[in-house]
Amino acid sequence: MHLFSFSDLLLQHGYLFLFVYVLAVAIGLPIPADPLLLLMGAMVGNHRYSFIASLFAAVVASLVGDILWYELGRFRGRSVLALLCKVSLEPDTCVRKTETAFSKRGAGALLFAKFVPGMGLVSISLAGVTKLQYWRFLLADAAGCILWAGSYLLLGRIFYRQVDALVSLLGLFGRRAGLIVLTLIGLYVAAKYVQRRRFIRKLRINRITPDQARVLLESGERVTIIDLRHPAEIEREGMKIAGATVLRPDDLRSRSHEIPENQQIILYCT
Repeated sequence: MHLFSFSDLLLQHGYLFLFVYVLAVAIGLPIPADPLLLLMGAMVGNHRYSFIASLFAAVVASLVGDILWYELGRFRGRSVLALLCKVSLEPDTCVRKTETAFSKRGAGALLFAKFVPGMGLVSISLAGVTKLQYWRFLLADAAGCILWAGSYLLLGRIFYRQVDALVSLLGLFGRRAGLIVLTLIGLYVAAKYVQRRRFIRKLRINRITPDQARVLLESGERVTIIDLRHPAEIEREGMKIAGATVLRPDDLRSRSHEIPENQQIILYCT
């Protein structure tokens, strides 16, 4: 007995399985889609599937999920980003890197967002939050999906012998393939969860609540407040703590001379 026949799923329902799997990832399931695209590329190399049909299935599935998150970002605003940060397994890349990429490249950031862990969903939602024109979003996202899926399928197609050897080594087409796949996915999620817990634990060190910060400011004690948000976000929000110095996290070291010494320093961000 085995949990399911992984070989049956791929050999008999490859396109459908690829579509459903990529759609689940695009909707937010915390599992990687890249390995499956590599595997499908290897099966293209073995003449079991068509490259174009595999690319079409992956791109359409990804676009369906992306359009959903774009619309949520448009109508729910930054609350969607807050939700994504709460459930994200890549909290350190959740908003900051994505907003930096958007400020530099605009819609062009969508071309490469899916290659960076943790940036895919956030970049799509941010496109909706910033009210990026629908046609520009769709064009850039479609190009990004094609580039992402096509790259991994092509890599699998070129190195299909090596992928086949790895598949045989892991036993992905054996009787216990289902158990092996679930174990690998479980280990991936567990590793990312541990990484997330460590990150959150670091954030809790020396943390101060808004009420505590207000009391400190009203006490007359010398305090410097650093606003780490992206300038574009501050402009959109139209609010910041009075007297706060706006610094990007990447500039903290180079502009450290702007931060007074011998006094309390409070940093806040999104």
